[in-house]
Amino acid sequence: MAVGVFDLFSIGIGPSSSHTVGPMRAAAVFAEELTSSGVLDQVASLRVDLYGSLAATGHGHGTMTAVLLGLEGYHPELILPDEVEERLASIAETGTLQLAGSVPLPYGVKDMVLRPLTILPRHTNGMTFTVTDAEGEILHSATFFSVGGGFIVREGEEDAAQHELEESKKELPLPFRTAAELLKHCQNTSLSISDVMRVNEEDSRTEDEIREGLLHIYSVMEGCVEVSLKREGLLPGGLKVRRRAPDWHERLLKEGRDHGSDCRDPKYWQEWVNLVALAVNEENASGGRVVTAPTNGAAGIIPAVLYYALHFAPGMDQATQEDRDDVVVKFLLAAGAIGVLYKEQASISGAEVGCQGEVGSASSMAAAGLAEVMGGTPAQVENAAEIAMEHNLGLTCDPIGGLVQVPCIERNAIAAAKAINAAKMALWGDGSHRVSLDEVIVTMRETGKDMSSKYKETAMGGLAVNVVAC
Repeated sequence: MAVGVFDLFSIGIGPSSSHTVGPMRAAAVFAEELTSSGVLDQVASLRVDLYGSLAATGHGHGTMTAVLLGLEGYHPELILPDEVEERLASIAETGTLQLAGSVPLPYGVKDMVLRPLTILPRHTNGMTFTVTDAEGEILHSATFFSVGGGFIVREGEEDAAQHELEESKKELPLPFRTAAELLKHCQNTSLSISDVMRVNEEDSRTEDEIREGLLHIYSVMEGCVEVSLKREGLLPGGLKVRRRAPDWHERLLKEGRDHGSDCRDPKYWQEWVNLVALAVNEENASGGRVVTAPTNGAAGIIPAVLYYALHFAPGMDQATQEDRDDVVVKFLLAAGAIGVLYKEQASISGAEVGCQGEVGSASSMAAAGLAEVMGGTPAQVENAAEIAMEHNLGLTCDPIGGLVQVPCIERNAIAAAKAINAAKMALWGDGSHRVSLDEVIVTMRETGKDMSSKYKETAMGGLAVNVVAC
């Protein structure tokens, strides 16, 4: 099926879409296949092999525990944080996994086979699940790749999946793979970028379902911030990174009280944007519930820029709730349209193209969303997306200790500010510019291919080796 807005914005748990959400989803699919094929009751042993980046940084990204939850039948979009803690505590205490929720097997994190130096041909984020019976005969085996943003692909079905994708795109009312095609639709139909995306989404959902779904997505983003602002202390993982969002929030509220002004005084817009980005990514780093936007590592950028649009954009101080809901829907549809371009032409996987594919694409999507709701033309929206990515090219993915904390959390705040500036720059122009978004996306893809593997989520270069993790 063609990539849609609800694929790019999906609900999951932290800290990583490619290393946590994807592996959990793959493991859950494997568990369901054991049940549907009728071999579940014959399973006597289980083997999980993790390859490349999943093995190299899996401990810091929660890959192993996510796989355990998936094998028990849990899906990332449905499981709640309390269930995560309860099941992992039980597995750790008993040493027993409930395969597909019903067959007890002695299995845990320590039993997984890690192959960090083995890169499978399709993608560096590879994993193989194998179950055998009491005689050692293989009952079922499958290899999956987590290709970024929580998306998974099964080995051997890549061509079929690509063919299905191409066929489903042909059936869309306004199919596009490039920014040039997207702009052409806008020109021919006089629709905005968000409207083009909405028309395509209506091929599989009603307008009310789209609106309700996107507002739910934003409510999860808001809930993520609210939960994060109530947490204090250090983030898990051993880096001893202190949560800053609660203190920053209290300081912003105090600034308002001390000066007798609204706590969202426009002069503090940057601080509020920083706060939202930090809050989301601190919650993500602690394994909380977040929205992949389009990945977990970049989950704070779009909520932060959307917060700016709702609270600091011109005219929003007089907006009704319905007006605000309209902004949310339009913003996410426009951002989603740009996300499709990155997913189609390049990658949103840090393990494949570095952080330019995660933070860079999110910044570009956010810039487009903001330009759209601030009245930009399709050309200005495309320009905003181009500016944001152009100045994230070459961004490496080298988190310290393999944890999605340093530099990831602050990087989201910086990228949100870039997105806002990119939108403002584009809106001060007429939409014409020298470098197209398509050219920048292709450049990002080629830069990712040229980038050394040690800068692509392997914890083998950059800050990951130059800063002591403990």
